[in-house]
Amino acid sequence: MELTEDTLIDDTTPSRAAQLEQQIRDYYIISTKLIWQRQAIFLAATILTSFYFDPSKSFGCYGAVLFTELVDLVLARRVQRRGPYDMATARRFLTWILFNTVLSSLAICVFVFVVATQQSIGGHFTPLFFLFAAALFAAMNNHQLVPALAVRLTIYGVTFFAIVLMDIWRVRPPLSSELWLHFFTVVFVLYFIIDCSFVFLRLYRKNLRQLQILRAEHERTKAAYVAKSQFVSTVSHELRTPLTSIKGSLDLMTSGMLGQVPEQMKSLLDIAGKNSARLANLINDILDLQKIEAGEMVYNFEVVDVRMLVQEAVDSNLGYAGSLGVEILTELDEADPVYIKGDEGRLMQVMANIISNALKFSNEDGKVTVSYRVIGDKVRIFVKDEGVGIPENARDKVFDKFSQVDSTDQRKVGGTGLGMNISKQIVENHNGEIDYVSQLGQGTVFHVEFDIQPIAEQQAA
Repeated sequence: MELTEDTLIDDTTPSRAAQLEQQIRDYYIISTKLIWQRQAIFLAATILTSFYFDPSKSFGCYGAVLFTELVDLVLARRVQRRGPYDMATARRFLTWILFNTVLSSLAICVFVFVVATQQSIGGHFTPLFFLFAAALFAAMNNHQLVPALAVRLTIYGVTFFAIVLMDIWRVRPPLSSELWLHFFTVVFVLYFIIDCSFVFLRLYRKNLRQLQILRAEHERTKAAYVAKSQFVSTVSHELRTPLTSIKGSLDLMTSGMLGQVPEQMKSLLDIAGKNSARLANLINDILDLQKIEAGEMVYNFEVVDVRMLVQEAVDSNLGYAGSLGVEILTELDEADPVYIKGDEGRLMQVMANIISNALKFSNEDGKVTVSYRVIGDKVRIFVKDEGVGIPENARDKVFDKFSQVDSTDQRKVGGTGLGMNISKQIVENHNGEIDYVSQLGQGTVFHVEFDIQPIAEQQAA
């Protein structure tokens, strides 16, 4: 179903307090962003008028304007610190905003009017232009709060008319005089400013409605994601229990503990055992991925000896390497032990994923070398193979979910497509990095890099 304002009216229409809070926050977000722009405008106007008119009056008025700007800044900080608002709090902030809007508008108008009184009759281009610029600036940037905008434009409008009517009152000119032209020009200018205000107000409210629709859709998406995660997790757990029983039964049968297995059944049991192991790995990977995405993955950080980590990872993969006809070696040349802070079980999972991938994509009678090297205050663990390599345009696929990279159609063993994605997230949760370099047809070197645990901290731990 298409999402529209009407279809979402029940669950996206916020309370009056929430609406007012949003408007107040938006008002001050814009106000804070433009603070230095306003100060530059005020200061430039002050310097210009002080050169041609009384400087003491110009700087005195600028001081009053600056005071209201400081009050506005204090209010902005209070607004950003508080929340969520109830209606009483929102109205209290609105009252303060309106009060300071009156002060700010009056300070600007007094500044403009003081300049106008120092000019000859009919020569008020400079103060009227300053006032027009202030009104247009308000129309463009203060439309979030209609009461504040209305108050400011009302005060500006009164000042517009006061300046032109001051000259008309003094001279009492005929309707054909330029002074009346100035008056009607002011009427036109005020209409233009009000029209601009409505344009910006409509745009702002349209954006607010779109934001409400997006928020509602986001909440629906989050709810659907949670339901999906719970479903996948439940199904995975329910599958793992009978699968464990099936795999255990198959292992008992192939071991011969239940009696001699007929030759005709051995190959079938072999296939069933491998597929049940593959399915178990897939379920475990899905459960790990769900934990990571839900932020429920638990890490037990402790000091880990890198040499022992590498050696244990290699030892645990010797059988797998042998079944593929690939030799796996270690190069552990570091004289002094190197320690890192991490979850040893999860780091072993990372190493197992990287080493098993290197073995998978190696040619028969190939060689995989695992080593590490200290680089500054970090240690980098390498897994080098002499296999088929990875294409240059496949970097995103390597660490993506449910993706397999096989550039030559020579992959001997399948996989879940989740191992490297899970490994990447585990490494990043250890503040580490994982990456690789590869040449197609010549092999790949994967590496993971971690901060070294200082000896003093290691001993304290």
